[in-house]
Amino acid sequence: MVVNVGNTGNVARAAAGTWGVAERYREFSWRRARGRSAAHEELSARIGQDPELCDLLSGSLPAGATQQPDLLLAAVRYLDGPHAELGPRGDVAYGRWREWTVRHWDEVRAVIMQRTARADEPARCATLLPLLARLPQPLALLEVGASAGLCLYPERYRYRYEGDEDGGAAGGDRGGPREDARRGGTLLAEAGPPESPLVLECRTGGAADALPVPGRLPRIAWRAGIDLDPLDPVADPDDLRWLQALVWPGDGARAARLAAAVEAVRPLPRPRMVRGDLLHELPSLAAEAPPGATLVVFHSEVLSGLSPARREEFAHLVRSLLRGRPGGGHWISQEHHSLTPWLTTPAQRSSHPRDTPLLTLALDERPVALTGPHGELLHRLPASGPGTAAESAAGG
Repeated sequence: MVVNVGNTGNVARAAAGTWGVAERYREFSWRRARGRSAAHEELSARIGQDPELCDLLSGSLPAGATQQPDLLLAAVRYLDGPHAELGPRGDVAYGRWREWTVRHWDEVRAVIMQRTARADEPARCATLLPLLARLPQPLALLEVGASAGLCLYPERYRYRYEGDEDGGAAGGDRGGPREDARRGGTLLAEAGPPESPLVLECRTGGAADALPVPGRLPRIAWRAGIDLDPLDPVADPDDLRWLQALVWPGDGARAARLAAAVEAVRPLPRPRMVRGDLLHELPSLAAEAPPGATLVVFHSEVLSGLSPARREEFAHLVRSLLRGRPGGGHWISQEHHSLTPWLTTPAQRSSHPRDTPLLTLALDERPVALTGPHGELLHRLPASGPGTAAESAAGG
């Protein structure tokens, strides 16, 4: 018998690709959707057990970012596929969703190839505000991975900071921030314009002197962002529609925040938005920041899209830019601790497997807080000693 080695290799690679896509959907269901969206948890788990559909995904989408489960699920919602609002639940609904997706695959694939899964979460401004308000004013904000740039308007939103009754955190590294955000607590502070259509609620606890609740709003002299697919939900209804499709089914609160944020920033000029790779575009964009303002380079949940080598390259680049700028500047990162090994102080951790991972908020490479992924929790970490970045930002 003659064996075609080339064809055998192709078959093996195809099988490996199908298995990899299936595993990716199962991981998405277990690690990301569970406890956050019952519809996405069920749908992604079913896709992970559907070898024919996974074979279609593997064979027609390039490996990497285009195979992210978020993209497929959002693309079908964006195109008004079946069960777009609440998600398909049960065998019959999944069969209908699957049949529609396969029948409209050319359209679905076109959306996936044109878009990214980078959503915008303006509620993260609640965790950024205490740092931004205490840096030397005015600020030149430069967000890496800006999406629609809604986090570039922290002074346009209203904030309510509530403390835990026991004064502590709502968990460790995986502390179930969604549940804690719903509990009653002591109102510690309110900030922001009372007439703002967007009110952000954030629970806070931990060391009281590590990250004070803001008493004033930042003054923004310049706003800019970098993204592979920058969006303008104010001027482009199609961009707004895509952002809405990225909101998971049943998450009415997040959908409402998105709509309110768009209305809050509508009267202001749009920020300077650059399309491209963050490492390539950051130096020239940072050079545009006005000299009389404090440059703040910040990012939230961006580094997971970079390889470890490119993360280190990015960190080196930010350090070099801030050192080379007259008067310096500041770097605020809000990432999972596993993605920022250069941080000088380890974040508090817990290995509880069932809850949502918290992010480590760091100022100039010093962790100052653990935060919820949607800005709902701010657990301040103890200061690491005199002269810390947090104390400098607070003027101490």
